[in-house]
Amino acid sequence: MSRLLGLVLLLAGLAYPFAVYYGLDHLSPRFFALLLGGLWLARLLSRDARPGSRWMALAALGFCALLGVLDQPALLHWYPVLISALLLVLFGLSLRIGMPLVERLARLREPELPAVAVRYTRQVTGVWALFFLANGLVAAALTLWAPTSWWLLYNGLISYLLMGLLFAGEWLVRQRVRRFA
Repeated sequence: MSRLLGLVLLLAGLAYPFAVYYGLDHLSPRFFALLLGGLWLARLLSRDARPGSRWMALAALGFCALLGVLDQPALLHWYPVLISALLLVLFGLSLRIGMPLVERLARLREPELPAVAVRYTRQVTGVWALFFLANGLVAAALTLWAPTSWWLLYNGLISYLLMGLLFAGEWLVRQRVRRFA
């Protein structure tokens, strides 16, 4: 059930910029608040909710509550900024507290990582944190100063392409690092 909910949240995140773009003229921001809030509440209440996902869900629910109370269409554009900020905090805190996030993910496949891989995963975690910082700043700038069509193009396409490129580039570098380890 938790995987299905995670998939639904992912798909909602992918569709969100398009839904906002096309729904601004036809739907109330309260509708978006209810829809997103319901998904995040389900995530918060799921049995498999991890501590990191709990505070992220609470932050997203806070945003949904604010959106529902204020009912301001302009707030809809800030959701991608919020998600980037939450991911920045998640990746960034993992560099300070406990095991870096990318190392945790790597250890799911290979529990006994060599020291070179541990150093590498720490660096990759930092790169992802920087990516989410830059992504959030671009999304905020577009929210503040660009037309909605530019906001849609970046948040609905370009940011996902950049994530895909970073993921693919990291995978290629990882293969090279593994050969020399």
